Amino acid sequence: MASISYSPSAFTGTSASDLLQSSNNGASGIPLKTLGKARFAVKRRDVTVAAKLRKVKKHEYPWPADPDPNVKGGVLTHLSHFKPLKDKQKPVTLDFEKPLVDLEKKIIDVRRMANETGLDFSDQIISLENKYQQALKELYTRLIPIQRVNIARHPNRPTFLDHIFTITDKFVELHGDRAGYDDPAIVTGIGTIDGQRYMFIGQQKGRNTKENIQRNFGMPTPHGYRKALRMMYYADHHGFPIVTFIDTPGAYADLKSEELGQGEAIANNLRTMFGLKVPIVSIVIGEGGSGGALAIGCANKLLMLENAVFYVASPEACAAILWKSAKASPKAAEKLRITAPELCKLQICDGIVPEPLGGAHADPAWTSQQIKAAINEAMEELASMDTEELLKHRMLKFRKLGKVQEGVPVDPKKKVNMKNKEEQTVRITSKAELEGEVEKLKQQILKAKESSAKPPELALKDMIEKLKKEVDHEYSEAIKSMGLKDRLEMLREEVSKVNSRDQLMNPVIMDKIEKLKHEFSQSLSAAPNYTTLKYKLDMLKEFSKAKSLSEAASLKQEVNKKFNEIAARPEVNGKLDALKAEVQNSGSSSFLDLDQGLRDKILNMKKEIELEMITALESLGLDVELVKSNAKVQSEQTSLSVFKNKVDNMNGEINKRIENVVNSSELKNMIGSLKLEIAKAGKKPDIESKGKIEALQQQIKQRLSEAISSSELKAKHEELKAEISDAMEPSAGTDGSLEKETKYEEPRLEINLGANHSFA
Repeated sequence: MASISYSPSAFTGTSASDLLQSSNNGASGIPLKTLGKARFAVKRRDVTVAAKLRKVKKHEYPWPADPDPNVKGGVLTHLSHFKPLKDKQKPVTLDFEKPLVDLEKKIIDVRRMANETGLDFSDQIISLENKYQQALKELYTRLIPIQRVNIARHPNRPTFLDHIFTITDKFVELHGDRAGYDDPAIVTGIGTIDGQRYMFIGQQKGRNTKENIQRNFGMPTPHGYRKALRMMYYADHHGFPIVTFIDTPGAYADLKSEELGQGEAIANNLRTMFGLKVPIVSIVIGEGGSGGALAIGCANKLLMLENAVFYVASPEACAAILWKSAKASPKAAEKLRITAPELCKLQICDGIVPEPLGGAHADPAWTSQQIKAAINEAMEELASMDTEELLKHRMLKFRKLGKVQEGVPVDPKKKVNMKNKEEQTVRITSKAELEGEVEKLKQQILKAKESSAKPPELALKDMIEKLKKEVDHEYSEAIKSMGLKDRLEMLREEVSKVNSRDQLMNPVIMDKIEKLKHEFSQSLSAAPNYTTLKYKLDMLKEFSKAKSLSEAASLKQEVNKKFNEIAARPEVNGKLDALKAEVQNSGSSSFLDLDQGLRDKILNMKKEIELEMITALESLGLDVELVKSNAKVQSEQTSLSVFKNKVDNMNGEINKRIENVVNSSELKNMIGSLKLEIAKAGKKPDIESKGKIEALQQQIKQRLSEAISSSELKAKHEELKAEISDAMEPSAGTDGSLEKETKYEEPRLEINLGANHSFA
């Protein structure tokens, strides 16, 4: 190789610009002046170039050197990184399973002893195995929610890919979100079950520490949800039904994931899944945590393994928020209602896939077959729906979730952690101001009376409502001043407890209520605001009475108007005139002197007019009761007056017995309970309240009936009845009609207007 040799001294005193110049002969960075002075010599030299390679980790490709073409799932399954574990997973015993460990040790010890000694211990082994199976069955049929949470998180629980490679005939995993990322926490791929092609999407946990780190412990990032979204669009385009497997504690919540749009990715999945035109089935195989699970869980059918859980917040997080300690997680797990049976009752979960005793990890293959059967059954049902039905079915599944209860008393235990409602402040009107308003309203009512106009109903109603609030406030102030507020609050809590359990009121509570009422009534006159309270209460009564009278007057006008309309009808007037003419032509002076045919005509005419009046009154929204008084026969009155003393004595004896029963403590409690139930039921009682009221009425009637059904009273009653019938026989004719002149009372209509008013 040629080389140029030069003297270093030749470069001294050379400027920077000279050094940057280039020559035409290929030398670079050497001034021409220096080159002219340099001595050139050509030498041959052997040169060796050595390169040292840095050691890097060898990449593990999934494809083996000699792939087996007959492997289950097809030769493409070799592409999957998910391989059988070289080392068997170590058994993990949960805390509540520790009692079973002793039995297992005994079985192992007996078997080892049998092998060492050669003796036959088969009976003892069978007995211990039966005990173990019985204990296992009892333990797993009575699991509490926190125990199911621990089973769902079991390290050896089968993962998504464990199930997929068991239930599918062929499966090819698809990677990437087409944005440069592939999240290993979410696995997607196409597979077939019994010849039917599906798109499978699932959250994948690791089977050991190394895999868990690789899979990020089953917590997806935004890339994973976008990969799942891409596969959903792919399945929708090609018409593949979608099956999703949920097994995650939640979406990964680190800073990077939030920067990359974790919330947006989940929201986009939720929106998209409601518009997919293919059937979707979701299966919770472990734990389904919050939005991370819901992002692939908006399906037509949501199935859960028997020991899986589905929650908004983990029991530990819930306990830390509500009880300020993660140790309260068992209580939180119970209150959250996150287990499969509870979610089925709430209609969030559509079905439960059974697990073997000991959990899915006890027999993964059997569990996978149960999942396969559940998928086939659900898809068979959804396949019969057209696209419109499928979308509506998915929408209605989520629309029906959640219930609201209004007007239900709150359990006092729940009130402890509830925020107190802000008390509504009542504006208190001064006495002088109130007197002015009252006087003004009175003047308006008097003017309305003088001019025969309607009283100011709206102003009257507003005044009554205002006075009610004022009176309530004055009562509250009076209770505070008398020191009865705490006792009243305690009594209210006791009553609310009884009401929440739908039980009859305890007589002890009834006595407390009566005592408090009595004490309040006795001490009310000594309250500082008694004068103001009495004035407002009197005004309230006066205006309430004025309102009732106004309503009664307007109702009376409407009733009279209806009656006049009926009386003014031509057909009614015609019938009445014809009937009057017949009565006058007969020449009879009384009703009894008329012949039977004319009597019947008069009675039929009465009935027609009564029915028309009843119909007219009912059209006004009134309850009408026809009250007919029995004919009072003068001769009968004369004969019965003889037995008046005997009847009075009999009634007195009966009343005395009834009073004894009524005054008994048992019947008093029953009557008090009946009053309370009627007050609770209100105007429109439900079926349950009606049943309670009828049962109490029946019991009270039975007690009274027992009191007056003694043999002595029955004998006296029969004897008196016989004497009266003997005395009445001469006053009746052979045809059963009364011969003597009879005085009749006119029948009347009674209209119930309310609790304290009636109109006849």
